[in-house]
Amino acid sequence: MMKKYSLIGPSDSGQIEDLLIDLDDKESRQRLQALIAEWLRMENLVVLTAAGCSVECGGKIMSDLEKTVLCAVNEIPHAIDDTHATLSEGGKAIIAERLKDNDDEIEKLFSGEPKSEWAKTGFEEWLSYLVNAVHLGTEPKSPIASLIWKNGDVDLETVDRLLGYTAKAIYAECALELPDRTTSDKGEQDIAPHLSFLSKLVTRDSNLGRTHLFTLNYDTLFEQALELLGIQYFDGFTGRANARFDPSVYGLDVYYPGEIAEGRVRRFDKFLHFYKLHGSIHWRIVNDEIIARREDISGYATYRSMSEQDKAAELVKAEFAHSHKEFGILPTSNKFIQTLDMPYAHLFRLFNVRLSAPQTFLLVLGYGFGDDHVTRIIETALMNPALIMLVVEPNPESPTIKRIREYKELGKRAFVLTPTKEAFEAEPFKYATFDDFAKSVMPDVQWLDDFLRLRRFEKQLQKNSASIEQAEGK
Repeated sequence: MMKKYSLIGPSDSGQIEDLLIDLDDKESRQRLQALIAEWLRMENLVVLTAAGCSVECGGKIMSDLEKTVLCAVNEIPHAIDDTHATLSEGGKAIIAERLKDNDDEIEKLFSGEPKSEWAKTGFEEWLSYLVNAVHLGTEPKSPIASLIWKNGDVDLETVDRLLGYTAKAIYAECALELPDRTTSDKGEQDIAPHLSFLSKLVTRDSNLGRTHLFTLNYDTLFEQALELLGIQYFDGFTGRANARFDPSVYGLDVYYPGEIAEGRVRRFDKFLHFYKLHGSIHWRIVNDEIIARREDISGYATYRSMSEQDKAAELVKAEFAHSHKEFGILPTSNKFIQTLDMPYAHLFRLFNVRLSAPQTFLLVLGYGFGDDHVTRIIETALMNPALIMLVVEPNPESPTIKRIREYKELGKRAFVLTPTKEAFEAEPFKYATFDDFAKSVMPDVQWLDDFLRLRRFEKQLQKNSASIEQAEGK
């Protein structure tokens, strides 16, 4: 049988190599699961997830999200009449330079000239420059009245409008709904990977430290999964209808009272701490304060199925999505007007603190190490002699693997799980994905089986009840 996984990391000899190389498929899987089970028993469990964890539910990795968003915004007409929202030629020029390597038709606008250095940055960094430029030019306290753009004369109003459409498009693309297939007869293999993953995280020994789940995603898939599973969590906000950020909640825990726990206080087992480092689509800015407000996002699935032209027609509607002035954050990890303010400074500080704790296991999923701010924190944390990091990477040719090999200089504790080249060639992006890791690699737990069995039983009861009511109605 073809061996499916490689675990690249430091061997006993100190060399970086595949630790499963001498094992067959069954033995390598057993060895891998034994190692992960051991690491999951470390006192401090920190998980970092990013865009790759949303792909199974219709999300996009950052490069695909950027292209999808900007191509839709680019279809907004630049001139209709004064009563319609438009995007000027200057705004389209900014997009065209950004997409030059991605779209042959757009590239023709520049007659084959090389792509500008400013357009080669990551999507978040690129948006950061635009956001900061608008802030500097429009903030009443700022002494700056205008800015000169490298690709020509573009006014700040144009940039602000471009950001507005971009923010609305990002919101719509990230307004994902978690599919509820918990009553499927196929069991765990048919449910969303978030459910498998979270159920296995919270069944750790209750005497160990709480799980700390950090995500760079703007969607609410993890929140939806936590609530479907009935897992309690603190996300830094207090309150219900208009929850406000209060970092002190991360210092709290949940316990059973003594009168229902055999006479002694006992920790509630299904609980974790949850951190959204880049904000969320359900965060809003109200009176210069960030609040969390849940809303119906079911309608945005229709938007995601539209053509670019139809998406553009939706984006210019005032009632579509929200004004970008209300969003808690655009995907801009280093803009000074927000990242250094609440809640982002607190969240990044807590990420750093958790990685500095003794006996720490850092599990990284769906992250390509493209965010310099986050990556620097991880690389600094590797100096912690009591930290072990496992990166799950579905592409055996990914630059991430080269990066992990270079971490040898920072210590002997960085590992990457990836498919073998043979397995990847046979079935690309099937192994070492978030879905595969959650369902096939992580140790199984009885609680998930019991939960799914209960959901199927509830469905059967509802079906029987409906049949009885129908019969009585006749």
